[in-house]
Amino acid sequence: MHIIIDQRGSSKVAVISSEAIVIGNLNDALDLMANVRYNDVDKMLLRKDQITEDFFELKTRLAGEILQKYTNYEMRIAIVGDFSGYNSKSLNDFIYECNQGSRVFFKNTEEEALDALHRIHV
Repeated sequence: MHIIIDQRGSSKVAVISSEAIVIGNLNDALDLMANVRYNDVDKMLLRKDQITEDFFELKTRLAGEILQKYTNYEMRIAIVGDFSGYNSKSLNDFIYECNQGSRVFFKNTEEEALDALHRIHV
């Protein structure tokens, strides 16, 4: 795993680069947040395929646990990928609601995700 910092003015986003799953459970998510914070960054971008599929199965509660921790520690996150293949109304509603806020984004492209994260001034 590599962390690449994308900076626009004073806004910094940690772009996570890895071919493997980076978040498989809550502890992985906390470790990743600590690594990003070590770089003095409070926003990160991940690809959907870097997160275990359990995250997108809301009944596992993994998404809720992780995103609650990230919210508590004021870490903003954007997840990039194609989410159209999920037929879960609750997941689609969850994604829609997240995209209305300023802490968690689900975007189709890295450019959309970076734009959303850089617009947020903490």
